[in-house]
Amino acid sequence: MKTSRRILILTMFILLGTALAHLGSAQARGLQGGSTIWLSCENGSHYAIRPTAVSSEGDLVAGYLVKRQHQGVYVRLIPMGAGYRYAGRGVWFDGARENVYLYLSKYRSIACTVGGGPEQVRG
Repeated sequence: MKTSRRILILTMFILLGTALAHLGSAQARGLQGGSTIWLSCENGSHYAIRPTAVSSEGDLVAGYLVKRQHQGVYVRLIPMGAGYRYAGRGVWFDGARENVYLYLSKYRSIACTVGGGPEQVRG
């Protein structure tokens, strides 16, 4: 019983330490929990991406693509050869640098541009 309790406590400390290390590195790059990345699409819509995981190089690994107010879809990075893909349940977007194609349905893509904040996207 004492051994299992010690293992549980040790595991909690390791997980907490890892979470705090990621939080500190994200804040050092300016990607705090409230900051967002925006997709400005040619259909006139703006979609926010709220980061939940960021790599040590500053690349977005996972986050929530907000399609409607207060309703987001969890998306994660899928490594590609020449670009990147973020996929979630029923949505994904492919791209290279700041140009992406957002798929809200299987055969219909929307051309979008990635922006760092709402002031850059909306002008």
